[in-house]
Amino acid sequence: MTNQNQTAAQTGTAGGEPRLVAIPRLAVGGRWRVEAMRAISEPMLLWFTKGQGRITIAGVTRGYTANTAVFIPAGVMHGFEVGPQVFGNAIFFGRDGNIPLPATPQMLRIREVHAAQEANVIFDMILREMNSDSPAHERATRHYLGLLGVWLERQVAKAGPEQAKPDAARRLVARYTALIERDFRTGAGVGEFAAALGVTPTHLSRCCRQACGRSAITILQDRRIFEARRLLAETKMPVGEIGATLGFTSAAYFTRAFQHLTGKSPTEFRRSV
Repeated sequence: MTNQNQTAAQTGTAGGEPRLVAIPRLAVGGRWRVEAMRAISEPMLLWFTKGQGRITIAGVTRGYTANTAVFIPAGVMHGFEVGPQVFGNAIFFGRDGNIPLPATPQMLRIREVHAAQEANVIFDMILREMNSDSPAHERATRHYLGLLGVWLERQVAKAGPEQAKPDAARRLVARYTALIERDFRTGAGVGEFAAALGVTPTHLSRCCRQACGRSAITILQDRRIFEARRLLAETKMPVGEIGATLGFTSAAYFTRAFQHLTGKSPTEFRRSV
């Protein structure tokens, strides 16, 4: 995988083709690429085979361990820890949408040994076909991705009785993160988002802390600064233009905010990557 394609796989901006990436490689170029709140434009399945950490999906934080499958639909904000002992694979399903997949995020602890082994075999076959130049390897890849979708559907059905229904706070935070993903470039603050959701900023922030241990402003800042880092790392867009794109009222304000949250000025960060 070239550096350009690898970056695209990390950020979910590649040309819509399915891809398989080892989870540790998602953090190449900086752990901010996976830990910051952001969304991608295609469905993704994370299959953790070793290690543990925390993952935040739609504003709700939970712990993951080995043999945890996490499905994240396109457009859903998420971020997760990738420590040195975390291993597994990420499947990006592409944007054509021809594989039936869950409509909502799913976090599944796979306790049955044969189910975990089945997932490992399917991932191995997908990787083999993706790297093959044999006739019909692309069609074979699609079929194995379809089998992975079937495996996921079955695991969701098995876990159904165990899945806790989200409470009011988590439902509110999920709506908040969806609104951020839609409007984080507008420059709107927590007050405007809270008003759109019909709650007070204090209540919104309280629910965010309850769901993921972060304040409402921290989640919003994290999403904006991730996008700033991505644009600085992957484009030649001028710093001032990046700030304006993200709703900052001036280049100086953007620089101060970026440096406060990352410890580097935008120019220093761009040089470092």
